[in-house]
Amino acid sequence: MNQAFDHNPHESEYRMPPEWSRHEATWLAWPHNRETWPENHFSGIEEIYLRMLEALLPGEKVRLLCHDDEEREHVETMISAYRIRSANLDIRIAPTVDVWIRDYGPIFVKNGDGEKAWCKWRFNAWGGKYPEFIADNHVFEPATKMIDHPCFSPEMVLEGGSIDVNGAGVCLTTEPCLLNANRNPLFSRKDIESYLEKYLGVSQTVWLRGGLAGDDTDGHIDNLARFVNADTILAAFEEDASDENYEPLRSNWEKLGNVPHPGNGKWHLIKLPMPGNVNEHGMRKPASYANFYIGNQAVLMPVYGHPNDRRAASILKEHFAGREIVAIPCDVLINGLGALHCITQQEPA
Repeated sequence: MNQAFDHNPHESEYRMPPEWSRHEATWLAWPHNRETWPENHFSGIEEIYLRMLEALLPGEKVRLLCHDDEEREHVETMISAYRIRSANLDIRIAPTVDVWIRDYGPIFVKNGDGEKAWCKWRFNAWGGKYPEFIADNHVFEPATKMIDHPCFSPEMVLEGGSIDVNGAGVCLTTEPCLLNANRNPLFSRKDIESYLEKYLGVSQTVWLRGGLAGDDTDGHIDNLARFVNADTILAAFEEDASDENYEPLRSNWEKLGNVPHPGNGKWHLIKLPMPGNVNEHGMRKPASYANFYIGNQAVLMPVYGHPNDRRAASILKEHFAGREIVAIPCDVLINGLGALHCITQQEPA
């Protein structure tokens, strides 16, 4: 039975595994919001989801949320037509506003005995910017019994895209997002670090300062810097000094260079190039290769038809030698102001 714990976990008991650790499943929510995805974009968005399913399903389960039975039938018809192997597909009915399950979905943790639990953080639609999205806060309420593992319910606003962990106690995040008064106005930096320690097993929090132009999340870390192993960080870096992302990404790079490594090790910092100015009708989009997703057998990588697509793929291939790098065009997806990492959530094995 799903149960809500009435006490706080201790940092020595539970820890959030890194994304590259073995998954039981990836969680997705099928797109249907026609305000985010109008007709001229919608078929392209569904194509992206089909490509993701094709890449992920051979290596792990995919728990796919469909808005209703009609949408489930539509999805099953498309999967059959595309001849996608669906034995690992687990479709569940759950009314959602939109696809951003990274931010409103469960964050899973494990203890030293390998027992799994999950955290139900509060979701307030990125600081209350989109009131119509706040209903997604209730998709994973413990009472829905959607997840058959114990649940912790921290009374704190936290989006999954705002954190990245190395599984060894270190968490990357940003000041403009987690310290923003539109999330937890009564929480200090120390308070937030205490919550990350208590619920995710984090002993060191690294705070970056800058976010991407066009990012309405106030600066999610999954567009900026990502762990690829316990000691290696890929950091988005803009090489064009005239680009508006140049200075904040340079500042982040310098900050990472001064972060102490726990123990006697050292950080390996790798610059990940940027895909240039991706925009629609002159509106800058928060496009970044750092928004990749690590599956069991494949790494899903957003591409934008830029010469740096190949460079970024080569860097990912070097660090994920046992996984296929699957390039997925995200020019259409990024119009919703998020990419592949934003629409996925991993469940550890």
